[in-house]
Amino acid sequence: MWREPAQRISERALSLWRVYGAIQAGVTLLVSIAVGGAVYFWDWPEWLLAIAAGIILMELILSVWLIPDLRWKRWRYEVTEQDIELQHGIFIIQRTLVPMVRVQHVDTEQGPLLRKYRLSTISISTAATVHKIPALDEQEAEELRRSISSLARVAEDDV
Repeated sequence: MWREPAQRISERALSLWRVYGAIQAGVTLLVSIAVGGAVYFWDWPEWLLAIAAGIILMELILSVWLIPDLRWKRWRYEVTEQDIELQHGIFIIQRTLVPMVRVQHVDTEQGPLLRKYRLSTISISTAATVHKIPALDEQEAEELRRSISSLARVAEDDV
C-alpha cells in the first residue's frame, strides 16, 4: 500500500469552501425564483417548484456540508528535495508527482475570500501544466513558495 503525503492544507479551507458552496446554492436559488415566477405568471406546471426546491436542498447538503469535508480530508501534499507530491479528489483520488527539476516558477494567489480567511493558494508551473495547492495559511504558503523556489534552483544546478 502506498503512503499518503504528510502535509494537510489549512482547516480554515472548510469554512472557505462552505462559503463557495453557499454562493453556488444562492445562484441556484435565484434560478429557482425565476422558475417560480414562470410558474406563477405563465402557468407552467407547479411540479417544477418541487424539483427546484429539491435541487436547492441537495445542493446545500452536498456543496455546503458533505463535499468540503471530503475534499479537505483527501487534500494532502509533500515537498521533498526531489519532487512535490499532491493528492486530492473526492471519489476519484488523483496523485501527482512533480519532479523538482521540472518546476519553472512558483506563485501565490489570494482573492478576496482567501484574504478574508488569511489563506493563499500556491501555483507550481512546469513547462506543460500548472499544479495548485489550495487554501494554505498565508505564512505557510509564503515559506513553501520560497522553499520550492530554492529547491528548484538547486535541482536545476545539479542537472
